[in-house]
Amino acid sequence: MSRARQPPLVTGISPNEGPAWTKVTIRGENLGTGPADLIGLSICGHNCLLTAEWMSASKIVCRVGPAKDDKGEIIVTTKSGGHGTSTVSFKLLKPDKIGILDPSAVWVDEMNYYDMRTDRNKGISPLSLRPSNPLGIEIDKGKIPQKDMELTFPGMSGDFTSENFSATWYLIENHSGTSFEHLRMAASNLKKQATKKNEGSLAYVKGGLSTFFEAQDALAAIHQRLESDGTERVEGSMTQRLENILNRASDTADTLFQEVLGRKDKADSTRNALNVLQRFKFLFNLPLYIERNIQKGDYDVVINDYEKAKSLFGNTEVPVFKKVYAEVETRIGALRSLLLEKLLQTPSTLHDQKRYIRYLSDLHAPGDPAWQCIYAQHKWILQLMQNCREEFINDQRVGVGAIALDLEGDTRPLALSRLSHTASLKRGGSLRTPRPSTWRFETPQQVQFVEKLSDVVIGQLPNFWKLWISYVNGSLFSETGEKSGQVEKSKKNARQRQNDFKKMIEELTHRLVKLVRGALLPTTLPPVEMSLYAGWENKTELTGPWLTQVIHIVRGCHDALSTLEIPNDLLQVIQDLLLDLRVHCLMVTLLHTTEDVKRLAEKEDWVVDNEGITSLPSQFEQCMVQMLQSLKEPLETRPGEISVLQLEQAQDQASELCVAILKVFINCLEQLSTKTDGDVDTSHKSADLGSPDRFSSAQEDFSPTPEQRLLIILSNCQYLEKHTFLNLADHFEKRGFTGTEKITRVSAEAVRDLDGKLFDAYIERWADPIAGSLEPGIYAGYFDWKDCQTPTGVRNYLKEALVNIITVHAEVFTISKELVPRVLSKIVESVAEEMSRLMQCVSSFSKNGALQARLELCALRDAIASYLSGESNASFKLALDALPQLHSGADKKLLEELLNKFKSSMQLQLTCFQPSNVQPVKR
Repeated sequence: MSRARQPPLVTGISPNEGPAWTKVTIRGENLGTGPADLIGLSICGHNCLLTAEWMSASKIVCRVGPAKDDKGEIIVTTKSGGHGTSTVSFKLLKPDKIGILDPSAVWVDEMNYYDMRTDRNKGISPLSLRPSNPLGIEIDKGKIPQKDMELTFPGMSGDFTSENFSATWYLIENHSGTSFEHLRMAASNLKKQATKKNEGSLAYVKGGLSTFFEAQDALAAIHQRLESDGTERVEGSMTQRLENILNRASDTADTLFQEVLGRKDKADSTRNALNVLQRFKFLFNLPLYIERNIQKGDYDVVINDYEKAKSLFGNTEVPVFKKVYAEVETRIGALRSLLLEKLLQTPSTLHDQKRYIRYLSDLHAPGDPAWQCIYAQHKWILQLMQNCREEFINDQRVGVGAIALDLEGDTRPLALSRLSHTASLKRGGSLRTPRPSTWRFETPQQVQFVEKLSDVVIGQLPNFWKLWISYVNGSLFSETGEKSGQVEKSKKNARQRQNDFKKMIEELTHRLVKLVRGALLPTTLPPVEMSLYAGWENKTELTGPWLTQVIHIVRGCHDALSTLEIPNDLLQVIQDLLLDLRVHCLMVTLLHTTEDVKRLAEKEDWVVDNEGITSLPSQFEQCMVQMLQSLKEPLETRPGEISVLQLEQAQDQASELCVAILKVFINCLEQLSTKTDGDVDTSHKSADLGSPDRFSSAQEDFSPTPEQRLLIILSNCQYLEKHTFLNLADHFEKRGFTGTEKITRVSAEAVRDLDGKLFDAYIERWADPIAGSLEPGIYAGYFDWKDCQTPTGVRNYLKEALVNIITVHAEVFTISKELVPRVLSKIVESVAEEMSRLMQCVSSFSKNGALQARLELCALRDAIASYLSGESNASFKLALDALPQLHSGADKKLLEELLNKFKSSMQLQLTCFQPSNVQPVKR
């Protein structure tokens, strides 16, 4: 409340000087709480409340009236604060008066200058006219500067019509060199003028009283004559005769003075014409100036001159002005057509478009030039996009696409090449990534098309969108943001055409998507649009890395449009295209990886490392890791995008393709296990000579036997199941693949099936010959269990069988130490089963025969004890149970001695069956 009662204080006014009716801005403190609170405003003593416009408690806008004082304060009065004060002042300037013969660019009303102090409602006599020299003596202008006079006489004026008139100022300014006698005469003249003025209206009547009487008598005589003449005919009335006399007098006067008056009228008309030409030369020269400035491109000058001429002569009734102004309008109409033509020309920059639209707006061009420009730009961008497609479709060059001319004859880049390409895209950051010179393949036309199409969209659509935004906010017509009728009209038109522009953006984005789909995903287009956007059937099918580059380009295009703050619903169609491209890239990459995996079998070199595996599992894992690495960008989910692997259909297809890849590799292993030496293609062998896990160059020509092939593949299968598949499952999970458990499970089942097949095949190759050699060896030389000599040692057939088992051990141990227990246990089971069968088939044993049989069974069992399984032990037990028991201590002692003798004699051979940590010796 205390703050509201403080009186108003004016602290600033802008401008601080000017003539009457100057618009000023008053600033200060406590200038009222509202328009109703402002009850008084005076500037230099003149009440300006009528023109005051209250803006805020610190700002008021008004116009200065014709104040009495030349300089004064600004006083604000409010209801809440009362009468205010001012710390600044305003200086009222007297406007220069334009004489009758002075040239002027505007029309000046010719009027008499009357005494401003005379009441306008009273009759004005000739004596009240403003005298040019009120003292009646010769004027002698002084040389004292006006500013010095204002400082000497503050608040006063040398104008004798002003209420603040200073006689001293007037005399110094006009009669500084006049003598005293002349000043006395001037004083006498002033007294006479004052005396005459004091007589007033009554003096005028007294001086002309006789004239008034004569006029009264004349009017009375005329009245009587007219009354007496009223009965006569109208044609012969006095008034008619008087009129005829006056007409004859007028004709006689015209005859006498016609030539003189004619020359005077002609001279006056010529003088007036020259005067008009001089005063209005701006209008008469304007058509020529407009033509010259249009040729120079100075459209701003033309518009300013036109606005000036329109304000001065737009509503003129003067025929000559109307004629010249009509020619100006004709030139301006031609300029409007020229500017509209330039506006609709393509291509053009956004700056030029805004400039031409502003020119047309200032020239009040019919229609809506801004919308016409937007519509033309929309059609032009659509045509550019369509022309881009036609250029590539009609190109007759044979595009070989991404054909890698490598030494292996591979017509498609492998995963390693795709990986390097993806990495280069990551490092690049631009839509057009520089391609290294080491690449030996040409960019496919579809990729070039998408690059160029994206360049068209990114190059044109941002300016198109900015032009619309300028149209919406009105900045096309006012760079300063100042509100005007044209700006408000623009905003209103923009609101009405929002849906139309939205349809334009939708058409552009849909056209972009359809063109890309026609080049890369034609099957996703409706049949009716195939002929408009497809037609790429003869071009090279794109591989994973090229599709990755296309995804990179389309993403860049989407990001560029997103930065313009285009609504997301208008860009959703591009997001849908990106999703389809990412899914397509995923499937194509997986299919191509299947082909890569098939060719891995050709690169098997059969060189095993210390773990009993070749480089094939490592190559397979590397191929899969590179494939997943190449899918990094397609599988990457950016803001606003949907994860490809969250789509149920894509997820199922990807899982099936991954399982198919693993099965293809397993089939390759199976094919390798059955290949003969003549079937092996050694053209792709590339042994790593620098690796410590590889043999020396002397073993490069190593060709394994069929049994060794089986063992190598078995070892690889075990490594796949225990390491490779688990590693790949981790990689799949890191990349977001779902269903890795299913992939691992199905792959493990497939590799276990292959392992079982190969293992059975290998056992069959060795077990049957070894077991089959036992029976002929036992009965060699017509040996009979019923009639035999006292045993002297283990017979040769058993030693031969052990040597064969040792051979198997050596072969397996050379390939993989881990396979030895598994293989030998199965071989031993077969041998033990055969021995059990043979012992059970004997009808009876003699004492020596029983001892011989027990000796051989125990020797065999003890020799291979490390590889006995439950089935083997059961077979040996059945065989021993079929023999007669030894009851004599001498027989038992003999059996023990013979067993020790056997073990001693074959100690070197049987050492391989003992558990050992010695690493296997390589070939």
